[in-house]
Amino acid sequence: MMDDVATDSSASSENIRAPSARRARRVRMTGKERREQLLDIGRTLFADKGYEGTSVEEIAARAGVSKPVVYEHFGGKEGLYAVVVDREMRQLLDMVTGALTAGHPRELLEQAAFALLDYIETYTDGFRILVRDSPVAQSTGTFASLISDIATQVEDILGLEFKARGFDAKLAPLYAQALVGMVALTGQWWVNARKPKKAEVAAHLVNLAWHGLENLESKPRLIGHRKS
Repeated sequence: MMDDVATDSSASSENIRAPSARRARRVRMTGKERREQLLDIGRTLFADKGYEGTSVEEIAARAGVSKPVVYEHFGGKEGLYAVVVDREMRQLLDMVTGALTAGHPRELLEQAAFALLDYIETYTDGFRILVRDSPVAQSTGTFASLISDIATQVEDILGLEFKARGFDAKLAPLYAQALVGMVALTGQWWVNARKPKKAEVAAHLVNLAWHGLENLESKPRLIGHRKS
């Protein structure tokens, strides 16, 4: 009986200490860890509810901290949003520009299409944030500005191809905007539809861009090494 009482007392003590231990673990979170936690929570909320629908109170509550902690790290909701958007923009831009490894122009278009679709598939929350309207005070970080940055990368490649074919290289920016815009808008539709499969979407995008409506292939194919 004495053993039973001792055991129960010990279990009771552990139960009493457990909340304190959890609080202690939260306190021990480093500034960097707390910042990353708030960014992850903000990213999820901004994707689900948008900027206007997300409050500092909810961000703080999800993190288990007080509102001043959020202000301490980011100066408020707008500062947190700006960091989230900046990270997503850099991630997408890096993925697209990194995928353009030269080669046949048609394959370059495939690479760009796959890069955007890869980003949508892997960083869905980030893409949802980018395509939402940014706050009025946010002068940069819009989806349009990001697409413009990507088009600038494509423009250089198209310019070289136009020169090689005797076309007017001054038109490269126009075609770059048209091609990247087509892929981006299709991506906005595909983020919700998710049908057909990614490789099929990429093939049809390239089919339209490469052949035009007059010469569409009935069953478009990919020529690059990416097949999925």
